[in-house]
Amino acid sequence: MAAAPPLPPPLRIPRAKSLKPTSFSISSSSSSSASASAWREPFPGYKLGCSCRCEVKSFDHHHHSQSWTTVDRFPAPDPITILPAPSRSLAGPPAPVAASARDSSGESSKKVCLFYCAETKPLAERVAARSDAIELRSINWRKFADGFPDLFIPNAHGIRGQHVAFLASFSSPGVIFEQLSIIYALPKLFVSSFTLVLPFFPTGTSERMEDEGDVATAFTLARILSNVPISRGGPTNLVIFDIHALPERFYFGDNILPCFESGIPLLKNRLQQLPDSDNISIAFPDDGSWKRFHKQLQHFPMIVCAKVREGDRRIVRLKEGDPKGRHVVIVDDLVQSGGTLVECQKLLAAHGAEKISAYVTHGIFPKRSWERFEHDNGGNPENGLTYFWITDSCPQTVNEVLNRPPFEVLSLAGSIAASLLI
Repeated sequence: MAAAPPLPPPLRIPRAKSLKPTSFSISSSSSSSASASAWREPFPGYKLGCSCRCEVKSFDHHHHSQSWTTVDRFPAPDPITILPAPSRSLAGPPAPVAASARDSSGESSKKVCLFYCAETKPLAERVAARSDAIELRSINWRKFADGFPDLFIPNAHGIRGQHVAFLASFSSPGVIFEQLSIIYALPKLFVSSFTLVLPFFPTGTSERMEDEGDVATAFTLARILSNVPISRGGPTNLVIFDIHALPERFYFGDNILPCFESGIPLLKNRLQQLPDSDNISIAFPDDGSWKRFHKQLQHFPMIVCAKVREGDRRIVRLKEGDPKGRHVVIVDDLVQSGGTLVECQKLLAAHGAEKISAYVTHGIFPKRSWERFEHDNGGNPENGLTYFWITDSCPQTVNEVLNRPPFEVLSLAGSIAASLLI
């Protein structure tokens, strides 16, 4: 079989030297044909009149004939005005700009309207101070005479098409219902996206069933949050810091996108500022704490303790590591009564620790249990802590321990701001 003849060379049209955005007319030949009259302009905004001579070669390998034709590709228009337009490909519309895109100065171009409850107002103000792209919006938290919430979102029409977030604090069962009412309402106001920031997931410690009839309320709260209405931008984004048990991330359904953050980077930054930063060891009060945090703190010498039962008592024993002569920092995700932490402190002091400090992301301290922690000014590690670092995930605790040694508050504001601008 003979090979087909080569394709004809592409049609080349001389390029105009310049095209100025001004009013001018272009004339064309008056010839027309049936095919030209039926032709439609592909770009009606660019009505240029011209004629084009095309050479058509037959691809029939038996007859290498040639024919010539003249086609009016663009009909002659009336005088028009051409306005300059931004340069872009004619292959299709420009791709949408991602919400996390940044402008030429490096700042995020995403703007976020941040709502808050009464407890989280100070933290919300610190978050907004971290970025000009975050604007605070308030809610009227009113109550009816019977005590049920009478809530109002001011200027609800003003947040249409905006990225919206709510900074929550489920510090007690009494405030959860009114905040859930807001959480369920905001995504339905035609917002572009909705982010729920819940720094502390309060039922995280109730994730197991030891006896038939136990209720795992961690799963219950996860199911409630998983049914937050979907906004125009898709499922709700949920930001939680150091959830108590890592498997709890699988409690959430497909209608919510959990983003699990950690306060450990704040601790690492603070440890680097200490004068004895080269003498720091990290202690974990149990295996669960070690599993949670050891990879983030792997550059420090580590000490692992273990809880064991002796009769009706649970005591702490040293499992591995040597605290002698070291500034030991006990790390855990949360503290309530502080009993385990105190036992761990005494154990480390008995094994020769020079200084003992502690860090927890969530300082819950029910019934002012923080009062049991004394400050050690030096030389008395068995009875006091050099530092006790907590974050501002539990606003009520922050108000109680602020400016009370050994407590120092490491703010989550920067981490929350970064999460909102993703």
